[in-house]
Amino acid sequence: QVQLVESGGGLVQPGGSLRLSCVASRNIFSFNAMGWYRQAPGKERELVARITNGGSTIHADSVKGRFTISRDNAERAVYLQMNSLKPDDTAVYYCNAVTASLNSWGQGTQVTVSS
Repeated sequence: QVQLVESGGGLVQPGGSLRLSCVASRNIFSFNAMGWYRQAPGKERELVARITNGGSTIHADSVKGRFTISRDNAERAVYLQMNSLKPDDTAVYYCNAVTASLNSWGQGTQVTVSS
């Protein structure tokens, strides 16, 4: 079992930036991958970005060039740097961790992009 705690969400104007953090309750060396997903009202949850334990990353086409995922094993954390935010980025953002036996989710952090 692992708990994931997200932070860093909030209200930001279009064009602004936010940095989301997700801290795990235990060492993440064994995690196959960690990622960020988001769910907007009335829409399905979608992958935003993912990073493997080897450091390989993928980013959704909608966020490429604007968002960057990173991880810090020493801090047991994964981050999502979000720049040039758009109203369409408004959603609840969830942290996810995958191991051979677990698929864990955080409780989410709200990101609202509005003027």
